[in-house]
Amino acid sequence: MLSLGALRKLCAAFDAVALTVIAAGLSHPRCRPFSSRAPSPPPDFPTIAACRAALAASNTRPQPSSPPTNAERPSDSDTPVLVRIKRERDPVRLYDLFTANADNRVLVENRFAFEDAVGRLAGARRNDLVEKILEQHRALPQGRREGFVVRVIGLYGKARMPEHALRAFREMELHGCPRTAKSLNATMKVLAQSRRFDDVLQLLDEASATYGVALDAVSYNTVVKMACDMGELRAAYRVMQEMEKEGVRPDAVTYTTLMAAFYKSGQREVGDGLWNLMRLRGCMPTLASYNVRIQFLINRRRGWQANDLVRKMYAAGIGPDEITYNLVIKGFFLMGEHEMAQTVFGAMHGRGCKPNDRVYQTMVHYLCKRRDFNLAFRLCKDSMEKNWFPSVDTIHHLLQGLMKIRKDRNAREILKLVTERQPSYSADEVKAFQDILSHGKTGRS
Repeated sequence: MLSLGALRKLCAAFDAVALTVIAAGLSHPRCRPFSSRAPSPPPDFPTIAACRAALAASNTRPQPSSPPTNAERPSDSDTPVLVRIKRERDPVRLYDLFTANADNRVLVENRFAFEDAVGRLAGARRNDLVEKILEQHRALPQGRREGFVVRVIGLYGKARMPEHALRAFREMELHGCPRTAKSLNATMKVLAQSRRFDDVLQLLDEASATYGVALDAVSYNTVVKMACDMGELRAAYRVMQEMEKEGVRPDAVTYTTLMAAFYKSGQREVGDGLWNLMRLRGCMPTLASYNVRIQFLINRRRGWQANDLVRKMYAAGIGPDEITYNLVIKGFFLMGEHEMAQTVFGAMHGRGCKPNDRVYQTMVHYLCKRRDFNLAFRLCKDSMEKNWFPSVDTIHHLLQGLMKIRKDRNAREILKLVTERQPSYSADEVKAFQDILSHGKTGRS
């Protein structure tokens, strides 16, 4: 294809040739210069009008794309900082990006960018860089906002740096940031998750006297959960009593946490008493409360009572979730009520609750134990096509069952989905799956 410059030169050449031909025609003895008819050019001769038309057409045609040169490629400075941070994998360069953009409000106010970066730096064991980034941003004007400091405290918890979270809370007033129960609770949560229970109790004692922070229900609930995790159930119950003395009303979280702990420890009477006390005091059970109660009933092989409790949930205006249905399905399977378990599974769709990966895992697992490999295959395939894969042991059991009932084609479909999974199974796991199919064929030959 001709370039624009070459086409212009060609048109100029055509103009010169045309003028030469015209001049030659005028000087020819047979020509009549003053004739009314001018000599016509040959049929294939390119006229000036034709050249201009070709030039106009060339301007509308797309020019062939050539690879961009280094000067034409977008530089890093042209790429948004959030995109560069997302792509960066080197911990030091990631830290440099945060340092260079410390005043960039788009970055500073984006908690997702911080969570992602802190998670990657902590995974790379660069807590030193986590500290530098968070301390640098804590010194910004945003550090005078409690919500911003709460985010920093949570990020220190994500990086498993509880002592830094505690220091950030204690130094809030140095940055002109007032404290409330919000920042206190965030700090207590990080300390409790790190199992620094002594620090939690000390902070609880200092809250009012040292920091002028009044405890709320979340503060007490954190201590209740901590005591339950320590196995100190009586102490946890006394914390709830202390709440009431201080004028803080226990909420559904308080009762549910205690119920779950007492049920788990086998103290059914206390758990039932807390359930009744919660309702007696006008604290309505939440979805989590019902699920704790249903879990207890399932562990006692009381699937029908759990199913009745689900009906009461609907009557109270609380819709069951996937956890509820999974518990009830498991309960009926454990009781040998397989048809009822399948009925509950089918009812999920009509109730506006779709099965999740755990529900599929429960169904496939117990169907295989019941040797209903045909239904287990259909549900497993449906689950895998949603990228929900049952456990390795369940897949083993299913493949073995399909080969025993001579459903080789179905087994190959499952194996194909297994090999296409992302992230992939280990080479040893895939080989074990393949061996089941090969050994199954050999055993029948």
